[in-house]
Amino acid sequence: MRMFSKACSLVVSSLPRCSSSAPAIRGQPSLIPRVSRKWLGKPLMYGIGTLLVMPLRTIHGVGRMFGAARYLCNMTSVSSSLQIELVPCLQDNYAYILHDVDTGTVGVVDPSEAVPIINALEKRNQNLTYILNTHHHYDHTGGNLELKATYGAKVIGSEKDKDRIPGIDITLSEGDTWMFAGHQVLVMETPGHTSGHVSFYFPGSGAIFTGDTLFSLSCGKLFEGTPEQMYSSLQKIVALPDVTKVYCGHEYTLSNSRFALSIEPGNEELQEYAASTADLRNKNTPTVPTTIAREKQCNPFLRTSSPEIKKRLSIPDHFDDARVLEVIRRAKDNF
Repeated sequence: MRMFSKACSLVVSSLPRCSSSAPAIRGQPSLIPRVSRKWLGKPLMYGIGTLLVMPLRTIHGVGRMFGAARYLCNMTSVSSSLQIELVPCLQDNYAYILHDVDTGTVGVVDPSEAVPIINALEKRNQNLTYILNTHHHYDHTGGNLELKATYGAKVIGSEKDKDRIPGIDITLSEGDTWMFAGHQVLVMETPGHTSGHVSFYFPGSGAIFTGDTLFSLSCGKLFEGTPEQMYSSLQKIVALPDVTKVYCGHEYTLSNSRFALSIEPGNEELQEYAASTADLRNKNTPTVPTTIAREKQCNPFLRTSSPEIKKRLSIPDHFDDARVLEVIRRAKDNF
């Protein structure tokens, strides 16, 4: 197995969490997760807190996901203690190790292979409690069973993918709220690339894990979904605050920038971003995370109303946004 980079970069999110009434909790396993710290007071407190709020119901519905500001107002107003570590896997995949510094709880998002994750955990003498999968593809779930066997970690994924995600323990659906230590995780169904794809949104840390739905400067190929589904999924994601950090599944930004420039060469923000992307990749530095604001400025799949893109691709004016996205996706597939 090849890794395209040995370096791991650490990102610490420090955006505030807001607070109000506690949402329902889905899929909490044990009250005291496996942690590397000797003092178990904080994990126990989190466990008791979880037990108290479990009877409450989760707010469901796609419409509520579009009201992202509403979720931000329901968070605890303390600084986030979530650390996010980027781990390169295979040739161009990214997995993400999540570490809550208050409790020592550790999770990983989309481990395509186990060895890089195990190596990163061993360096810090950490255990693994959770595995979060955005979708069923092997390059996002290939490490599940080995990591589960090694650490006893619980696998979390979409209810719609429960028969396709290896080792799944906890299933979640649109609008569900799940807890990672003290952090609320909002589940957004984002089909298009696959029918059961989900994204995990951490409002308190201002971070979303989009798997293969939204990349920097692109979106995923439509393997199982329709252009209408992908357009709806992307709009759901970009309705989040502009400062939200986007952690996607692959390092595709440089190649994506070449296509984006080919259909919107007059976009000055895109020109600048493409130049900075090339500089980062020349230094073997990740371009992830990106932000919602940057993607709205530069990502052609979020710019379906751009006159320049429509002209370059000879898209009729009467096409709706989903049909424009379909034409852009076809052009990208053939680029």
